[in-house]
Amino acid sequence: MLVFVDRESELAFLETTWRSERAEFIVVYGRRRVGKTALLRAFCENRPGVFWVASLSSEALLRRSFTDAVWQTDHPGAGTAGYSYESWERAFLALGELAVDRRMVVVIDEFPYLANADPSIPSILQKVWDEHLQHTRLMLILCGSHIGMMERELLEYRAPLYGRRTGQIHLRPLPLRATTALFPNYDAVQQIETYAVLGGIPAYLTQWDHRQPLLVNIEQRILNPASYLYLEPQFLLREELHEPRNYFALLQAIAQGKARLNEISLATGMQSGPASRYLAILQDLHLVERRVPVTERQPDKSRRGIYRLRDPFLAFWFRFVAPHFSTLEGGHTAPIARLVADELSQFTGPVFEDLCREWMTEQAALQRLPFVPQRIGAWWTNEEEIDLVAVGEEAILVGECKWTGRPVGTNLLDDLKRKAHVLAIAEKSTRMVAPKLHYALFARSGFTPGLEATARDEGILLVDPNDLLAEPDHFPHPDHSTAK
Repeated sequence: MLVFVDRESELAFLETTWRSERAEFIVVYGRRRVGKTALLRAFCENRPGVFWVASLSSEALLRRSFTDAVWQTDHPGAGTAGYSYESWERAFLALGELAVDRRMVVVIDEFPYLANADPSIPSILQKVWDEHLQHTRLMLILCGSHIGMMERELLEYRAPLYGRRTGQIHLRPLPLRATTALFPNYDAVQQIETYAVLGGIPAYLTQWDHRQPLLVNIEQRILNPASYLYLEPQFLLREELHEPRNYFALLQAIAQGKARLNEISLATGMQSGPASRYLAILQDLHLVERRVPVTERQPDKSRRGIYRLRDPFLAFWFRFVAPHFSTLEGGHTAPIARLVADELSQFTGPVFEDLCREWMTEQAALQRLPFVPQRIGAWWTNEEEIDLVAVGEEAILVGECKWTGRPVGTNLLDDLKRKAHVLAIAEKSTRMVAPKLHYALFARSGFTPGLEATARDEGILLVDPNDLLAEPDHFPHPDHSTAK
């Protein structure tokens, strides 16, 4: 199944946990549409247990629904229980009774809905776990999409349930390489462009037809008012937020290039205080992220922070769909499709930079760089910007990422060296000696013969789209240890 591309490690972890035969308390969290429920349903298939999904309902109705789910475990096909547990404490005790002499898995999906309906739920569950459930053979899995709330209620030190979990899965969007098998008819450039449009969300990737060109897919499966993806961000935000209008305004401002808080406030007409609070909630949902230059020593206090949309599809939708609703609602997809065709390369550029940084992080983990980086990110000042910077104790690797239709030449390398010199001077003030510099260039359309010759002479790392998609055992420039 598509949803289980690159999910083998999560399934293996759940299988191992199941075989422990002792009480287990697992937390599964991640943004909506990332495949949490499908993963857990696949794991629970043919295993005895309860799979219950909370909803936006009253506490009493949720308790009645949970009672029915537990009842049907021992009375399959018998319909509803005809009663409700008198309290959540009694309901959770019933789970333990099911798992005294047999292995049982119980999944409570959309746990944040339950905690919102009754804020005492985490404390009640803590008490029952400590006194009863931890002595049974129960495998309890709490699952939720509101990442910030899941972390606060279940993972952080002050949370009532802190210390009870025996494991956790933060299910993230699929990485680029995991999606390539889904689009066998696309070359490396088209696969990266597809990822720039859809990101790594399985629910979105299932909408694509790799037998059709990318732009045809965009027109039919995003710009078409009858398509699943056309209104997906609206439904997504309405599921998570009570008043989505202000959040829509913030997301659209960021998608249109407003990156700093004052720019976003001006574009939306919000005061910086409320805008900052809304942005914090969007960060909790992992829809927005705040970035600072990689060399910042205190990121949380940095005044150079900028905001970016974390999800490529949201960025695409707020750039090309939301501003053109009136045209698209009239059935006129062709002019917006032409706009997408004209601007797709420019839109893909920032996603390409992210993918290059992710690739470099992977190479660092595999110990294929000439030094061990402590941090990998981007760097900028009011005057200069470097797409990729890997910072080590005594060395720095700097890189430029170009998603253009022509091969890049030595002029790009010369400019990178100039900016690297500016960075090195700034870094020298915080170090005993100036850092040693290494260089890397990433390009959609490859490199000129002149640049390739210079790279061989100077040990400069050159990376193209095929390198980004290659398996981890592939490295594009085996002589990288000679980089200067």
